[in-house]
Amino acid sequence: MKLFLIAGEASGDKLGAALMAGLKSLSPEVEFHGIGGPLMEAEGLTSLFAMEELSVMGLMEVLPKYRHLKRRIAETAEAVTRLAPDALITIDSPDFCLRVARLARAAQPDLRTIHYVAPSVWAWRPGRAAKMAEVIDHVLALFPFEPPYMEAAGMSCDFVGHPVVAEPRASDEDASAFRSAHQIAPDQPLVVCLPGSRAGEVKRLAPRFDEALMRLRDREPGLRVVLPTVRGVSDMVREMSARWPVPPIVVEDPAAKRAAFAAADLALAASGTVSLELAAARTPMIIAYDANFLTWHIASRMLRIDTVTLVNLVSETRAVPEYLGPRCRPGLIASAMLELLEHDDLRQQQLVAMELTMQRLGEGGEDPGLRAARSVLSVLDAPRNAR
Repeated sequence: MKLFLIAGEASGDKLGAALMAGLKSLSPEVEFHGIGGPLMEAEGLTSLFAMEELSVMGLMEVLPKYRHLKRRIAETAEAVTRLAPDALITIDSPDFCLRVARLARAAQPDLRTIHYVAPSVWAWRPGRAAKMAEVIDHVLALFPFEPPYMEAAGMSCDFVGHPVVAEPRASDEDASAFRSAHQIAPDQPLVVCLPGSRAGEVKRLAPRFDEALMRLRDREPGLRVVLPTVRGVSDMVREMSARWPVPPIVVEDPAAKRAAFAAADLALAASGTVSLELAAARTPMIIAYDANFLTWHIASRMLRIDTVTLVNLVSETRAVPEYLGPRCRPGLIASAMLELLEHDDLRQQQLVAMELTMQRLGEGGEDPGLRAARSVLSVLDAPRNAR
C-alpha cells in the first residue's frame, strides 16, 4: 500500500506522524511518500521539499510567495500522479493541499482523497465544505461536532479525536526538575511564551509579546520566561529576547517543552493548536493574535463565532482571555497576565474548562492516531463509489 501525505506546518506534521505510526501498526507494509516535517520524517517519510516553505498564512503574507507556491503545487501534484498512490492524504493547510488534490484528481479521476482536519465551517466561510467535497472523499475530524457539517456537504467523515490527548505529559517531578535545573524557585513566577510556529506570526507577534513581558517584569521583578520553539523560526525567537536583562530559557526539545508547560504558572500564546497543548498540561493561558491589517479586516468580518480559542470552543465556555487584532496590544496583554497570576478564581475557571476540553477530545480513549489510521483503512477497503 502506497500513501502520499502532505503536511504544511508544525501542527500538521504532528498529526501526520501520529497517523503514520497508527498505519504502520495496523498495516506494516505501508509506504509513505509526500511532504512533511521532522516528526513525519522520523516515521519514515522522505519529504519532497522542506515543509516550512508552505508555512505561510494570510492574504498579504501569501502574495509575495504566490508564484513559488504555485510551482510547488504543480510539482507536488505531478509527484502524486507519478506515484499513483492508493490514497492522497492531505493534512490541514487547505490553501495548498486542496489545490494539489484538485490537480491530482484531474489527472487520476479514481484517486482516493482523504483530508485530515475538517475546515472550520462552523467558524467562517461555510461554503468551503461544499467546495472541498469536489475533490475530497473522506474527512478525519478532530472535534466531535464536525462530522455533520462534512456529511451535509457530501463527504464521509469520522471523528477521530485530537492527538493532543495521547501525547506524553510531564509529571510534577519533571516540572520540579525543570525549575531546579534553571535555578527557578518554586514560588518564582514562570511564564511560557509562544509567539507562533510560522515566520510571519513570529515577526508580527514577537515585538508585542516582548513588550508585554517587559511590562509584566516591571510588576514581577523575579519573572522568568521560557521560549519553546520549532525548526524554521528558532533564530527569530532567540532574537526576540536580545534586550532582556535576564535571558529567557529557549527550548527546542519536546520533552523540555512539556516540562516547561508543567512548570509554568501561565502561558502567553499565539492563537492555534498550542492552546490545546497547554490545556493538556493544565497551564492557564492568555491568547493573543494579529495579522496584516487587510487580512485581519477581511477575516474578522467573516467570523461567525465570538472566540477563536479552541479551549473556549470545545468546552463551550469563554474562560481563556483573548487579545486579537486591534486588542493585541502589550499593555492589555500584560495586565491580563498579571490578573491571571494574582487571581486563583480565574485560574480555576480555566482549569475546569481545560478538563472538559480534554474529556470531549477523547482523553482516556484509544489513541487518535490509531483511530485515524482505522478510518483511513476503512476508506481504502470500501468500494470506490462509496461515499
